[in-house]
Amino acid sequence: MMVYMVYVTASNESEALKLAEGVVKERLAACANVYPRIKSVYWWEEKLQTDEEAVVIFKTAPEKLEKLIKRIKELHSYECPCVLSWPIEKGHHEFIAWVLKETNS
Repeated sequence: MMVYMVYVTASNESEALKLAEGVVKERLAACANVYPRIKSVYWWEEKLQTDEEAVVIFKTAPEKLEKLIKRIKELHSYECPCVLSWPIEKGHHEFIAWVLKETNS
């Protein structure tokens, strides 16, 4: 059994919660963790930027990954949102089973 974690930055806590609630309600992710305030340093439009953002980490089933990424991009305010995923091949078996159950996989 395998699940995916999906890392997303958002403009603020409110947007992060909107993303989290939206896709969890749609069962594209079993759960989401919102980190309300981080500092981000990045290049954008030829300038070095430093901003406060929020982070959301989603847990989802392999079968839902592409739909989840697509939906996050639809709901997101950024022109080019950070949406990254990686597979989780090992972990607490019962938790992984729960993620798969809650995403109806």
